[in-house]
Amino acid sequence: MLLDYVILGMLTLRRLSGYDLRKWMEGPGRYIGYGVKLPQIYRRLVKLVERGWVAFDVDVRERAPDAKVYRLTEAGREALLEWARSPYEPSSRPMDPDFRLRFVFGGQLDREIAISVVRTELEYRLKYDAATPEQPRADQYEPEIPELDLDWALGLHTVVRELGFATTSSYIAWLKLTLSRLEAGRILP
Repeated sequence: MLLDYVILGMLTLRRLSGYDLRKWMEGPGRYIGYGVKLPQIYRRLVKLVERGWVAFDVDVRERAPDAKVYRLTEAGREALLEWARSPYEPSSRPMDPDFRLRFVFGGQLDREIAISVVRTELEYRLKYDAATPEQPRADQYEPEIPELDLDWALGLHTVVRELGFATTSSYIAWLKLTLSRLEAGRILP
């Protein structure tokens, strides 16, 4: 489950409670594209403790309930590294959360992982997006309801298609820029 690697990846940076993890996901982590509810985080933390991938200490608090603060174990570190180094298979859906998670949490462990994931994603996008889908034509459709204005519907499909092309073109440009930075060893501009 991808949430396991989000948790393990965050625990490489510092010890966190389940609440802290959720707060991060709603804040800076929201751009990774993987959001979950607090109960899901707590359920996964229980499973990760059972596997021996994380452990916790109880943080005693005077005016609030005690909190479990989780930390990465050696077994969790090994599991995260194994996942990060496993072959990355791009999704047909651009900007898939799996790419972002591998790039961030695998890449923070090893520069070569970040480079490999970005290169694989870029090669896939350039190959996949080189094939331009056919523009929808009115003669391809037979409306099933009389209220449907076929020209209007096809116009909406065209506009969404244009959004997809613009988004994908921007994404490919970002991948190229990021790969160039990674290969030069300068991630920050």
